Amino acid sequence: MATTPNDDTPVDNRDALEVLESEAKEWDKDAEIDRILKAFRLNAYAVLGLKPGAPESDIKNLYRRKSLLIHPDKTKNPQAPDAFDRLKKAQTELMDEKHRQTLDEAIADARMLVIRENKWTVDSPEIKTPEFDKKWAEKTTVVLIDNEQRRRRQVKAQMQEEGREQRKVDEELEVRKRKRQHDEDWEATRDQRISSWRQFQKGKTGGEGSDKKKKKKLKPIG
Repeated sequence: MATTPNDDTPVDNRDALEVLESEAKEWDKDAEIDRILKAFRLNAYAVLGLKPGAPESDIKNLYRRKSLLIHPDKTKNPQAPDAFDRLKKAQTELMDEKHRQTLDEAIADARMLVIRENKWTVDSPEIKTPEFDKKWAEKTTVVLIDNEQRRRRQVKAQMQEEGREQRKVDEELEVRKRKRQHDEDWEATRDQRISSWRQFQKGKTGGEGSDKKKKKKLKPIG
């Protein structure tokens, strides 16, 4: 079996190993893509595969590695673009200090809820078990969903209020527009109205004079 000058591994075997390594890499890519798509998208830590409270350096490093692994240009997996977008969104959210703080608070709330519901304390041995981590993750999902629903209701209420305010502004603008148009129409017919009034006054005066003349011409009977 042929070999290369600097490698004792037979050519056919080396090719087979390269194929296996390539398949293993593709499997890793597919597995990571599948994991990202199954992760709860409201929890950016879960999407990246990080524990809550991870420092920014870990966020940056892990994102860099995973983004290179599942980049759509580096895999034929049709779900790669969607997974890549979710990974990027999660990294952006965690790098936003305000968003990360809100997420951390929600996760901390979920932890305390699990402890209270099970009547444990922060020193209870149960909170150091995999079962607790599972309960914590499940409660985190519940809390994040509740927070998102509350946020959407607030946004909806705000939009409705803004809509009412906008309608009020539009109505006020319409009233001012009609008043302005009325004033313009009134001014435009000013000369006509003055002329009509003068004609009316003239006719009224002329009629009174004729009546007086007629009265003077009347003679008593007999």
